[in-house]
Order: sequence, then structure tokens, then C-alpha cells
Amino acid sequence: MAHSLNQFGFVPGTTNYQFGYMSIPNMLITSAPADTDWARWAMLFDGSFYRLYFFKRLSNDTLYQFAFNRSTSAYEYGFNSIPVLSITGTPPGTSADSFAMLHDGANYRLYLRESGHPETLVQFAFNPASQHYEFGYMSIPRINVTHIPPQADLHRWNMLFDGSAYRLYAFAVGSNSVFYQAAFNRAVNEYQFGFNSIPVLNLINAPVNSNFNSFAMLNDRSLYRFYLQTL
Repeated sequence: MAHSLNQFGFVPGTTNYQFGYMSIPNMLITSAPADTDWARWAMLFDGSFYRLYFFKRLSNDTLYQFAFNRSTSAYEYGFNSIPVLSITGTPPGTSADSFAMLHDGANYRLYLRESGHPETLVQFAFNPASQHYEFGYMSIPRINVTHIPPQADLHRWNMLFDGSAYRLYAFAVGSNSVFYQAAFNRAVNEYQFGFNSIPVLNLINAPVNSNFNSFAMLNDRSLYRFYLQTL
């Protein structure tokens, strides 16, 4: 089965992320290892490359890294990337059922959550010396998410950095088109839904082959982008 991504872009002046807006509508994912865990994935833009990550199946400490190859219009495993990355120092009681990643101009960051407490983020950053994602490295080790809307589905979430704000998103329970936005409030060191944000956003024109079980987001300093895997 060919794996691919459906890409959406945020339409300025609206609350809509629209399929294909200022975007390549669909991009293949190629050369993935046989034990790629397609259910656990994240993306980021680091200023040069669009990057895609998956956990290794049955592992909570090993990631596979892909990058977008403009010459093939595909996300290729190992392209301009460290193919295999390790996560170290994970504290007990951390869930790796899902994760998010971003690049803030200085550090590559990875987020897991506390088991049974999806409103608590566990933060890691990439240490160039060790070549690992390390818990608490150049990071606030744990960050709470507050002001959560009652209908927010914290099992379908993702994050990005847009050049000025760290942002977190979650689908609405039972919806494949409505999602909520939070941002990091430095005054209290929390992610707060509705803070410095459009509180409610909409996903429109999603293709019927879209998988809504999880999503990824990034900002490439020109556009906010949203991704769904295909079924």
C-alpha cells in the first residue's frame, strides 16, 4: 500500500484550513522501513527542510526521520536526515501513544504526555552532542495545557511554532472538521486554549481518503499547514 499525505493550508482572513490551498495536494511517503508505525507520527519545518517522523513499531524510544525531496515531491526516508533517532531520559509514567514535534529556530523539540493526563506535556529537545532527543534538554520539562474546551479531543492533537508563538491544536470530539487552538503563555508557562489564537478553526474540502485518527501541522514562515495521512 502506498502511503501519502493530504495537505491543507490556512486561508488568511478566514478560520479555514482548505485542502490544496497554496499546497501540493498530495505527497507520497517513500522508502519507509517495514516496521514503521504509521499511527504515531509528527512533522516540523526547520527553516530549510520539511521533516516527517514516525515511531518504530513496538518502540517508545526510536524514531524514523524523513524529509521532503523537492525533486520528487515526496517525503523520503533518510533524505537529508539522520535516519534513526533515539529518545532518552523519558520519565516513568510518560505515554508515547502520540507525539508532536516542532523547530523553534534554535532547537528541535519533541513532546510526549503524561499517562492518564493528556493535559500535561513532557518536553524533550535534540542534543547535537549526543544526537538524541533528551528529556528536559534546553526545555521546561513539563508544561500544562489549560482552559481546555469541554469538546476538545486531546487524543487527536498536534503542535507547531510559527516564528513567534508555540501553538497546540486538538480536534473537537466527534468532529473531523472542527478543531481548537492554544498558544503558549510565557507569563505563566502554560499552553492556554484561546490565548493569542483564533479559538476555533475549520478543516474544509478534506478528500474522502483522509484518515482523521491523527494529524500533523507546521508553519513554514509563509503558511500554516495541516496534514492528514491517506487511508
